[in-house]
Amino acid sequence: MCGFSFARFEREVRKVRKVCEVWKGIDCVIYDTLSTVHFLVSLSLLSIPTHPSSPHSRVLIFGGRGYIAGHLRSVFPTAVFPQVDICDARAVGKILDLEKPDVVINAAGKTGKPNVDWCEDHKLETILSNVQGPLNLLDACSKRSIYWVHIGSGCTYEGDNGGSGFTEKDSPNFTGSFYSRSKLWIDQILKDFPVLQLRLRMPFDGTSHPRNLISKIKHYPKVLDEQNSLTYLPDFLVAAKTLIAKRKTGIYNIVNPGTISPYEIMVRYREIVDPKHVFERLTLENLSNVVKAGRSNCMLSSEKISQEGVKMLPVSEAVEEALKALV
Repeated sequence: MCGFSFARFEREVRKVRKVCEVWKGIDCVIYDTLSTVHFLVSLSLLSIPTHPSSPHSRVLIFGGRGYIAGHLRSVFPTAVFPQVDICDARAVGKILDLEKPDVVINAAGKTGKPNVDWCEDHKLETILSNVQGPLNLLDACSKRSIYWVHIGSGCTYEGDNGGSGFTEKDSPNFTGSFYSRSKLWIDQILKDFPVLQLRLRMPFDGTSHPRNLISKIKHYPKVLDEQNSLTYLPDFLVAAKTLIAKRKTGIYNIVNPGTISPYEIMVRYREIVDPKHVFERLTLENLSNVVKAGRSNCMLSSEKISQEGVKMLPVSEAVEEALKALV
């Protein structure tokens, strides 16, 4: 991006505001799928370039129709967004050879519509998109020495780890939904390879996009009152841009400092956006009465991304900024 000022971008954003062990005991179909990619062990010996990104780096982003990819377009306006299914290994290789990108970002995946309960009834589709697809990218990018980024999920934990939040080194401990299990499996596989994994949690922003957390929970008659880490997408963009420019690899929790509950968000929504909004408080004990699959409720540590010099708003301030943008 010739002429791009990162400092200016950040200011503008503020304005607008163990792998085998993991697989023990899982469905045999998943194990069979992994057995077809046993060659991945040897790929760990491959090296990926770690030089700072050139202003002329060619970026290719999979999942271009999605919520996250749409935001990535704002910081990578010249990126290529191919209409390619990452589950199709041959098509993935073909587009990489055609476009010859320096950076690949995977923003594709199944989260389910209207929510993760969908994944309980569509397990094969979920696995193909959330596990097999990223494995195809791992193979294809490694063979071509392409630096790549995987947009992952922090919905693989439960609790607050004694009040300190779970770090990137803590093993995931939540398996209450098929969606979370699929994200956990690929998260733990990729950590052994030179891939940048960006973990998000219930992303939100100040738009009316249907995948925005605020847009989703405002339609719920009952809203869960349980503390959680969240990801404010304007801050996520700053973090992603910074880490990619440095060619970082490994796992990063991209969450705003602090926690807040969806119920608290709706209380502020009613105060700031719609005084007539009606909803009820839902406790964790009663959650199973309104959902099919369990839900991850957790606090993640943001210390690692902070050490990279990325300043993320406290989550309560980020929510305030997003709600005011909806007025």
